[in-house]
Amino acid sequence: MKILLVEDDKDLCQALSWQLKKEHFTVDCCFRGDEAELYLKEKIYDLLLLDCMLPGISGISILKKMRAAGDFTPVIILSALGEVKNRVTGLNEGADDYLVKPFAFSELMARINSLFRRKAAFHTEAPSFGDLTLELDKNRLVCKERFCSLSQTECMLISLLLQAKGSSLQRSFLLHKVWGLDTCVEDGNLDNYIYFLRKRLKTLNSCVSIRNLRGRGYYLEES
Repeated sequence: MKILLVEDDKDLCQALSWQLKKEHFTVDCCFRGDEAELYLKEKIYDLLLLDCMLPGISGISILKKMRAAGDFTPVIILSALGEVKNRVTGLNEGADDYLVKPFAFSELMARINSLFRRKAAFHTEAPSFGDLTLELDKNRLVCKERFCSLSQTECMLISLLLQAKGSSLQRSFLLHKVWGLDTCVEDGNLDNYIYFLRKRLKTLNSCVSIRNLRGRGYYLEES
């Protein structure tokens, strides 16, 4: 799961990032509201942890713009503004939860887990396309009676392609979504994992193939 943490207190931001990474999340950090908007344009995050009072543009303004643009990425506001009117404003503008500082990290984790349990109740279907189905809980790709196990990276990559249902995905999107914006990864890593997945599809004798988009991205095609 990929989290964008937007917090102008750098010590708090670094501490939260370290704790979240220990819980096996991928975390990108930024300290300004206008910087956060650039990160959000990539549309690669599963959760936004958002401070209200930020330099550049306020957290509430970011939230309002997101919702007005049809971006319903889950948002938990982390704020020192704890009065009822502040919490009501945040929730009315589209936040999924509101946590008042200071808070225990265990409470933040409880809020995150609760949020994604609710979300999972509406997204129970395994990604599929053509004769392929991805069993996310087992990291296993199934084709008719055959199956093969995948690495975590392979699983994340094929999941994105399956969910796209044949639509093309840009290289930058795939790199950022699988490896994260703050991760130094060579562009060729994507091609290597596409090569691995193509071998998997061949082994499964699938009618689905991974096609190039003129060097700009990839998509699935059913023959």
